[in-house]
Amino acid sequence: MIATNRARALNSYQREAILSASPARLLTMLYDRLLLDLARAEAAQTDADWAVASENLLHAQEIISELSGSLQPELWSGADQLLGIYNYAGTSLMTANIKRDPALTRECIALLEPLRLTWHEAAALPSAAVPVAPDGSYSS
Repeated sequence: MIATNRARALNSYQREAILSASPARLLTMLYDRLLLDLARAEAAQTDADWAVASENLLHAQEIISELSGSLQPELWSGADQLLGIYNYAGTSLMTANIKRDPALTRECIALLEPLRLTWHEAAALPSAAVPVAPDGSYSS
């Protein structure tokens, strides 16, 4: 019973954190979870725990889909290039899951980790210095 109450309190806290987060913070939260999913998937693939690997790869693909859908090319000139990266990563993760290939998962980690770090740096800038579109993407 105590564990159930703690779980409910944690879920409520996490939901509130998401609902009250700025667009820039939401973006960094998505990237953080994406890279966590990929690290977990890669570890599970290495251990031949295919069910856990698949679960994390599928969640990572959902995050990439959300990131892709939030891009607004009319507001940011780099959106098309970023969409290309997301499309490549999504396809690679699908293949990594089907072929049980940890090398593809590692490739996506290497591709997406610098983007995660860059978005964190951009989110830390004063808000007046970085124009943010309503969807959380940064415009140039």
